[in-house]
Amino acid sequence: MNLTDCQYRFKMIMIGYDNVGKSCMLRRYKEGQYPERIYCTIGVDFSVHILEVEPGVRVNLQIFDTAGHESFWRVLCLTIPQSAGCLLVFDLGNRESFNYVKHRHKEVCNIVQPYTVLFMLVGHKCDIKEREVNQYEVEEFASELGAPYIEASAKTGHNVAEAFELLTRRIYQGYLSGEVRLHESWGKIHKNKPAENNK
Repeated sequence: MNLTDCQYRFKMIMIGYDNVGKSCMLRRYKEGQYPERIYCTIGVDFSVHILEVEPGVRVNLQIFDTAGHESFWRVLCLTIPQSAGCLLVFDLGNRESFNYVKHRHKEVCNIVQPYTVLFMLVGHKCDIKEREVNQYEVEEFASELGAPYIEASAKTGHNVAEAFELLTRRIYQGYLSGEVRLHESWGKIHKNKPAENNK
């Protein structure tokens, strides 16, 4: 499959505190491997993945992996507009990282207005033994968001692909039903239009 075979294009952004493993998740999803060494993202990293959301229907998924350090937030705000989906990633062994996504999700909603962004809450590093965030408060927050919650581990590969793909399919179904209003530059790709109009 290549990009010219895609009928849709969605923008997805990953938001999370420093060292929660966003880049490791993306690497596992793209390459099927856990990186032995990975450096902290500086600003924003960008990746493209093609996903078949139903037989014969392919999505050009453009994933923006963002830095978690507070000093980058103003820069990151420039990448959030036009996002159709957002993976809110926190470390199950780090309470501060959970508080971070609770704080940031409202800002994401405000930035994308008047358009819609769908969330997926991801409790990362589910392979660890000691947790600082309990199941009840996570599920309560997910309920407030109206978003699915999934636990994943880039180290073992558990639920990593599911996190990206479930959110992509939610965007697709929401777009078809009219529940999700996307920016005009995203969504269905009109083959008869010049490529620059779809950027």
